[in-house]
Amino acid sequence: YEVLRNNKFVYDKGVKLKSELHQGISLVMKCMVFGMIADMWGDAPYTQALMADNGDSSITSPAYDSQQTIYEGILADLETANTILSKQRSEYTISIGSADVYYNGDPAKWRKLANSLALRYYMRISDKMPSEAQTGIEKIIADPAKYPVITSVADDATMSFPGNSDADSWPSNATYNADSSNYRRIKLCNTLVTALEALHDPRISVYANKVTIFLHVSGSLPSGTDMITDTVVNGESRQVRYISPDVLSSKSLTVNDINQDVNYVGLPVALSGPQAYNLSPDLNQASRNPHVSWVNSSFANAKSGIKARLLSAAEVHFILAEASAVKGWNAGDAETHYKQGIQSSFAAWQIPNEADNYIAQPEVAFDGTQKQIIEQKWIAGWSVATESWFDWRRTGFPELHGVNGRTKAKELPVRFYYELNERNLNSANLAKALNDLETTSLSNFGADGEKNSPWSKPWIAQGTGKPW
Repeated sequence: YEVLRNNKFVYDKGVKLKSELHQGISLVMKCMVFGMIADMWGDAPYTQALMADNGDSSITSPAYDSQQTIYEGILADLETANTILSKQRSEYTISIGSADVYYNGDPAKWRKLANSLALRYYMRISDKMPSEAQTGIEKIIADPAKYPVITSVADDATMSFPGNSDADSWPSNATYNADSSNYRRIKLCNTLVTALEALHDPRISVYANKVTIFLHVSGSLPSGTDMITDTVVNGESRQVRYISPDVLSSKSLTVNDINQDVNYVGLPVALSGPQAYNLSPDLNQASRNPHVSWVNSSFANAKSGIKARLLSAAEVHFILAEASAVKGWNAGDAETHYKQGIQSSFAAWQIPNEADNYIAQPEVAFDGTQKQIIEQKWIAGWSVATESWFDWRRTGFPELHGVNGRTKAKELPVRFYYELNERNLNSANLAKALNDLETTSLSNFGADGEKNSPWSKPWIAQGTGKPW
C-alpha cells in the first residue's frame, strides 16, 4: 500500500496538472499492484483504501472488498488506461522521459502493457467468470489497432537494476555480498532443474552455473577413496570428486541420497539441512557447496543486461495459446502462439538462435494440452515466481506437492495469510474477508488454524477443484 500511496500521488498530480500521460501510467501501475494484492491475499481494502488523509472524509479502517470486486475494478481501470494512452506521444502536454524506468515515457508501450495486463487478469478469472473472460480476451485480440498488446521482447515490461553504482546494483549488490555468501546461498530447486534437463532446455545454462565439482561414486575405487581431481567432460576442463561406496556408508548415505549429475544439481524440496546436501564440505555454509549449482554468475554482474520482468511477450503468447487450445476461444492459432512464447523467452534470455531446435524436439512439439502450455510458461517465467504460483493455483500445473514429514502440509499453500497488524487494527472489517475464505482439510495449518490459513481458498480458487 505504500507503493499505491506514492502511485496515487502521481495520479492526483496528473489530474491537477491535466497530464493524461501521468494519469494513464499510474492507472496501469495501480492495476498491477492491486492485482498482486488480490492475487496473494484474496479480499483486501480497495475502494476505501488510501483515504487516511482525506480530511473530514478520512477512512483509517477501510472495508475489505471482495477479490472478485478488485479484479473487476482492475479490468475497468485498464480499459480506461487504454483510452487515455491512445494518443501519439507528441499530443501529451507533459512528457516523462527518463523518469520512467520502464518505457521512457512512451505511451504506446504503456498502452500495450495495459492490454496485456488485462489478458492476464481475464485468464485469471477464466474458471470463475468464463463468459466475461472469453468476451474480454476475444475483444482485445479481435481489434489490435484499438487494443495493442505486447508481442515482441522489445516491448516487455522490464526494469534494469539501477543501484548507486555497478557494485551495488541488484541482482548482485556486490558491495554487500563481497564474498558472494548471500548470493551463493540462492539455489535452484531440483524440480526446475529436472524439468529443464528432461527437455534438453538450453535455458538451464542461463539460469544456473554448472556444479563446480561433480560427484562420482564407483565400486571400482579403492576403499576409503574421497578425492578431488581434474578431468575433462565433453572437451571442457572440470573437477570431479571420486568417492568409494564405503565412504558414503560411513556417512549413513547411499547413492540414492546424492546427485551425481555432471552438470546441474538443484536442491530437493524442503530439506531440513540444505547446507549439507550432496556431501557439502562445509556444513555451516551452504554458499560454499561446490556440489550444487549456483544461480548463474551473470545475475551477479550489473553489466549483464539482465532485467526484472513485470510482464513479457512470452507470457502474452502463452495466455493466448491456452485461450485458444484449452478454452476454445478465438485468440489466434494456438500452436503459433505456443512457439512464439518459447521463442520470445529464448530471445529475452539472449539465446534466440537455439529456440527452433528446441521446439523441434518431440518432447517440446506442441500437443495442445494445458499441462504443456503452463509448464512452458512456468519455465519461461523464471524470475517471475508469483505469476507461476498463480497459474499453478488456477490449473494445478506444473504438478507440485509438499513433502510429507518435511513441509507443514502435503500440498502447497494457495494464499498469504492476513498478518497481525490487520487483525489488531482493522479486525471488524477483516472479519468479512475471513468469512469469504473457504476452509479446506488443510486449513488447520498456519496462522490462526482456521479461516486465516494459507491453505484456505480465496474466491478465485473456490469451486474449481484446483490446484488440489
